[in-house]
Amino acid sequence: MPRKKIPRRKAARLSGPDVILDFVFDRGLLFISIKNIGDRPAFTVRVQFSSRLMGIGGTKEISALPLFHNLEFLPPQKEIVTFFDTSASFFGSGQATKISARITARDSNRARRVVTIRHNLEIYREIGYINGHES
Repeated sequence: MPRKKIPRRKAARLSGPDVILDFVFDRGLLFISIKNIGDRPAFTVRVQFSSRLMGIGGTKEISALPLFHNLEFLPPQKEIVTFFDTSASFFGSGQATKISARITARDSNRARRVVTIRHNLEIYREIGYINGHES
């Protein structure tokens, strides 16, 4: 399939890959999202956490998932979300709530991009939610 040419002016406005990692709180559940918010694909994406993240009731090392160590291609605007833990389980585990994620990725020219994102999961501790509803 032939590559579509992008006009020079438009190409100049396109950003490179910009990969972020976020923790998502949804009604008592915690998820981890990795997303390329840039306009170009990201290659060889790696995430290094400041501490080991144990999730799913403390039974699985989420920070060791291949998603964070073997992600070879992340298209523009692509998001991958994985379940981390329930908020009750996470906050009851005594794990660190201040977590840094160092993300490295390469653009199509193999230029390396590095960003560190700091999260404070403590902000989710007191958020109320409803598990379900009673009939």
